[in-house]
Amino acid sequence: MRKKTIPVGVENFAMIREKDSYYVDKTELIYELVHDTDNAVTLFTRPRRFGKTLTMSMLDTFFNIQRSDGEKLFEGLDISKHSEFCREYMNQYPVIFLSLKDTDGLNFKSAFEMLRSAIADFCKRLVISDKFEPVDPDDKKIFAKLKAEEGTVSDIKNSLKNLMRMMYSVYGKQVILLIDEYDVPLAKAHHNGYYNQMVDLIRGLMSTSLKTNPYLKFAVITGCLRIPKESIFTGVNNFASYSVMDEYFSDYFGFTQNEVEDILEYYELSDKMETAKEWYDGYLFGTSEIYCPWDVIYFVRDLLKNPNRKPKNYWENTSSNSEISSFFDIPDCDPSDKFEVLLNGGSISENITDALTYTQIHDSESNLWSVLLMTGYLTPVNPDQDDSGLTELRIPNREIASIFKTAVVEQFNKTLSETQITDMMNALWNGNEELASEIISDILWHTISYFNYSEDFYQAFLAGIFRGRSGGNEVKTDDEQGIGRSDIDYRDKRNRRAMIIETKCSDSKKDMERDCEKAIVQIKEKEYAKDLDGYKKVMRYGISFYKKQAMVKLDRSEESEI
Repeated sequence: MRKKTIPVGVENFAMIREKDSYYVDKTELIYELVHDTDNAVTLFTRPRRFGKTLTMSMLDTFFNIQRSDGEKLFEGLDISKHSEFCREYMNQYPVIFLSLKDTDGLNFKSAFEMLRSAIADFCKRLVISDKFEPVDPDDKKIFAKLKAEEGTVSDIKNSLKNLMRMMYSVYGKQVILLIDEYDVPLAKAHHNGYYNQMVDLIRGLMSTSLKTNPYLKFAVITGCLRIPKESIFTGVNNFASYSVMDEYFSDYFGFTQNEVEDILEYYELSDKMETAKEWYDGYLFGTSEIYCPWDVIYFVRDLLKNPNRKPKNYWENTSSNSEISSFFDIPDCDPSDKFEVLLNGGSISENITDALTYTQIHDSESNLWSVLLMTGYLTPVNPDQDDSGLTELRIPNREIASIFKTAVVEQFNKTLSETQITDMMNALWNGNEELASEIISDILWHTISYFNYSEDFYQAFLAGIFRGRSGGNEVKTDDEQGIGRSDIDYRDKRNRRAMIIETKCSDSKKDMERDCEKAIVQIKEKEYAKDLDGYKKVMRYGISFYKKQAMVKLDRSEESEI
């Protein structure tokens, strides 16, 4: 039997169902949201790539009166069990579905134009021309301006309420408002220096559409952060917010353990369960253990192409990961010790808030820990705070640990003294073992260790330094070349010289010299330098590490230079 396709990167609910792609059923959220709450405005905050846009598309498909295919698209899904509810709500209400995730620009003018374009796109999708007669003539004029992307700032601030009033006139029913990624324009504006202008615009858009609006049935909004009510949601009554810390709706964004097991079993990949758990599980939303759905979907796709495919970091390139490096921008803030604890599988306890403006993020170290939690870089160890009001945090999985490691190493390399690195390289090229040992130990003292001082850590530490100061020279490591490659192979082609470095992690300080000699023997026995014909100078180094101390030894045998 033909398997369902895996919907990689698809955030359109109807498209997934029409193509009969694999869908993890989250439709019960619809019933719980409407039947079990009386929220006028609901805000869901979750990290990126946890299914917010697909959820909003699902809501639009279910409620939108302009569709007539709801019964077909939701057939067999959990929501269809609530037959009376479906008769009352399915394709029965006018809906405005607006995504702000592309509202970006280097200045306010360009960002404003992107928002205006998004609203124009919705107007072009709105099919009501044959029912225009009940609409107020002034609203028709405003609609024409919005559709033509000619609206002023004032027009845009009032656009959603004007559209609701017009749609209410046509359908005689209140409008459901769906706004996806509402805080993206604010994040981009803060980064590019026009935050106050964008806050004023988004506040106006929200206030006019959400505050005492007789044309609003209810609203659902998604984002990463809950901007404090007094900043964006001023005067909004019956407002409810659900973050990663809340139990209610906790398992509707992301995949649960059972859902991942079902996916892997369906595609006959159950033997990959342990790997998927190690790399993409570990998030705690409320009391629910959650996998990142973006990663699971991509992992399954790759496994279907190649069952032996190793797991990889699919989440990293979805953002700049600037949240981590932001710690180093706070005066008198040194997160090194805490990063070290986290990277070694430990936990830290911090004051956490789920309500921050983007201007407050860098006000304190605790605010940044809050941001890392809300954006998915950290997760709570337990659903509850301890007696002191602190939340225990950890890195959720191997994927995020690798992002942390990369970001921290990059930041560390930025802070390295150019003179210090030059002195280290000169010491190595000159065979000055004692000076090279001293410099590497000094650098190591100020960096962050991970993998509990394992050999992998020390290799990555040295490789990062060499790559950061390669100056166009070739740097190879064994993780790139596989079996038969030394830890670091550094080639200065212009001067026809090379360094072969093998690292060892020593159990004690007294073992360091012995381990250096072992490393040199390994280089020679495995002939790591055999493809360096033509180089006038090849230096073979064994470098041993014990905690934050380094010992450098050069192979001084007769064949140590080619």
